[in-house]
Amino acid sequence: MALTLADSNRIMAAAIAQASELNIKVSVAVVDGGGRLIGLQRMDGAIWASAYGCQGKAVASAAFGRPSGEMQARADTPTPSGIRQRSGAEMIFGQGAVPIISDGAVVGACGVGGGTSEEDEQCAAAGAAAL
Repeated sequence: MALTLADSNRIMAAAIAQASELNIKVSVAVVDGGGRLIGLQRMDGAIWASAYGCQGKAVASAAFGRPSGEMQARADTPTPSGIRQRSGAEMIFGQGAVPIISDGAVVGACGVGGGTSEEDEQCAAAGAAAL
């Protein structure tokens, strides 16, 4: 299964709905299995840096097939650090993104930035669950 633009829009809408429930302003990114951007939305009032943070976390989650925060403790170890450097330093190993898995394969990830780490991951999980 490949994520479509329609899938991405549904994922982002669910993540933004969760952010609204939490009364926070976030940016949401959806990437494909190779970490390439499919969709990005920034809520009115979200800090501009959140647009970069959500993408970096989504790329890390897609690359490693796990929530981006799980990589935080290993971020400076040789393999994840080396992969991050070789891929153009676009990955962010911080909590706030979850992989999207279909039939056992990573098909993408949803990343969120702008709230606390826990809020970001909660919104990302809500987005991914919308599929």
